[in-house]
Amino acid sequence: MATTSTGDLTTQPLTLTQELILMLLNEETGYFHQVPGWDLNCAVVGGVLAELSLRSRIDTDMESLFLVDKTETGNSALDPILELIANEPVQNNTQYWIERLAPRAESIIDSVLDRLVDLKILEHHKGDFWTLAPTIWHTDMSNDSQEGTAGQFIKTRISRAIFMNEIPDPRDVIIICLVNTCDVLRFIFQLDEEAEERIRFICKMDLIGRSIAAAVQHNLAGPLLRRSTLTKQIPRVPLGKLLRNPHLREGNVPALFADLTKEFGPVFEVRPPFKEPMIFLAGTETNRWVHRHGRLHLRVREYFADFEKIYGAVGVLPSLDGADHFRLRKALSPAYSRTRLAGQLEQLYGYVRKYMADWKVGDVYPASRLCRRMINAQISPLAVSVDSQDIIDDLIKYKERALTTHIIGALPKFLLKTPGMKRRAKAVETLLGRVQGVHTPAQRAGCPRNLADDLLSLHASDPQIVPESNLRFALSAALIASVYLGDGFSFAVYAMASQPALYERIRREADALFKDGDPDGGDFTPSAIDVTHRFLMECLRMYPIVPMSIRTVMNTCVVEGYELPVGSRLYIAQTAGHYMDDVFPNPFSFDIDRYLPPRNEHLNPGYAPYGLGTHTCLGSRWMELQLAVNVLMVAHYFSLEVFPANYKLRFNPIPSMKPSKKLKFRIAEKKRDLPA
Repeated sequence: MATTSTGDLTTQPLTLTQELILMLLNEETGYFHQVPGWDLNCAVVGGVLAELSLRSRIDTDMESLFLVDKTETGNSALDPILELIANEPVQNNTQYWIERLAPRAESIIDSVLDRLVDLKILEHHKGDFWTLAPTIWHTDMSNDSQEGTAGQFIKTRISRAIFMNEIPDPRDVIIICLVNTCDVLRFIFQLDEEAEERIRFICKMDLIGRSIAAAVQHNLAGPLLRRSTLTKQIPRVPLGKLLRNPHLREGNVPALFADLTKEFGPVFEVRPPFKEPMIFLAGTETNRWVHRHGRLHLRVREYFADFEKIYGAVGVLPSLDGADHFRLRKALSPAYSRTRLAGQLEQLYGYVRKYMADWKVGDVYPASRLCRRMINAQISPLAVSVDSQDIIDDLIKYKERALTTHIIGALPKFLLKTPGMKRRAKAVETLLGRVQGVHTPAQRAGCPRNLADDLLSLHASDPQIVPESNLRFALSAALIASVYLGDGFSFAVYAMASQPALYERIRREADALFKDGDPDGGDFTPSAIDVTHRFLMECLRMYPIVPMSIRTVMNTCVVEGYELPVGSRLYIAQTAGHYMDDVFPNPFSFDIDRYLPPRNEHLNPGYAPYGLGTHTCLGSRWMELQLAVNVLMVAHYFSLEVFPANYKLRFNPIPSMKPSKKLKFRIAEKKRDLPA
């Protein structure tokens, strides 16, 4: 039996369900081997019953499963099942209990994953990826003390039973039965006919294992639980109703989809003239489905392919799925981490102050341009070590035209080939030349590592994962982050400037942080920036920059009773929940107390400002810190006002959410001098 020796964690064996989940982990993709839902549910519940049997709480014979001891085990996955069995007035067989309890499997899996993360056996990564943690485990196998990860030990034990004809431990018999039920042993080991015969022989050694197989192969309830093929017809939104919606005229896309979801349900269709029908998913339950199951049924490749080709690229991070996406995402995650930015705060403060040094009381600035350029003045040197203020407008305009043309489809393709667009496209080459010119070993010696270093290093070490043809996109995309972060910043400045009481509370936090000099990364604690953090969370709820994502159905699926056939183009309005009363009461009210206990309104799938599933924004933690720093520094040094004073916020939602061009900011007061 393997036992952990990590820190102060209690040393204890793993349960059968924990070992099953570890066996199902596919380390190449960061997720789990695909297993049909009913089969997996039966295996998970079978593991719980087998664990209760091994702990002498229940026993089985050929005809029934019966209670032996109803004393709780102390395990949150086992005790609810034990209580059900204890309270059942009639004895039933094992197959009955597997079929009855199968619908509970999803909550059991969630509990098991959380526990494996707590035990530091699995690491959970943003985007709902899991990897084996480098926790050292000790075991005595055949009187031979060994060390390794928990997953390695489980697979070693199983392989010995299958390939070396060792007499398997009762636990290993059950694990082999469980994994065989899921039909993934062939992905873990190279199986020949002899090995497959050995597996069949082992699976016959355990009564619960045989019951699991029977439940999978011969049950009558399974098809009902998989949902009927007699699915509902997707409701169609009349174009007139869509066009008359007041939120469409305001450009408030999340509020628009919240209204449509309330009237038409979580899955609905819009049929624009002369275009393919558009199927929309919106609401908390569809968000939950996309986040948990989207990777098995949806992909991004189709809608993104034309866009990446404009940059001469194929297979960039936003267009990848599966193992390739996981591999590249994992390789680039340090470059987009909060830790990377926290290590360069001194430089960040300098860039912010340098940009604000030109602000004069009474000056009025267009909101989007001011905030985008302020953020780019920081992102450009921090991410790629060059100044790009002279070309950032061209980079942004070219990218936004490309998105509007090839992703949204709102403009004809020839508009990307006008003389003006061809001139702006040259800014990409200019940027690439500048980056390559300063990223030589001698010039980078002693400099903090940045995104360009990581990309160029990956290209040199693995030109397949980051080919030279993808560098134009990857390096320019780093600066295009100035659009999303800049627009998020402009919404935050608007929210602060239009609410003087909140402005003052944020200023108090800023003044306390900067009172004794510039704070370091460790000073940005939850208590130190409590108001600012909740303020930014509410900004991201009310003004999400990317309110919707696009996917293509690669495997037919049923969502909320509606069948989505292969090839369907889906528009996932993940931020519709931001304006739903049942998720966020009084959704049009700016209320930072939503994020305090006991309300905690954000702790549900309806809050999704950074996307869902495997393509959740990789740089969200970086973005949160950089936004907080900029908001706090503006509050520390200046008072800004909305201009004109009676301005009513409207949105420009194409290709992403930003304030309308009419929004401006006036420098109303300088609170203190900027350091020289």
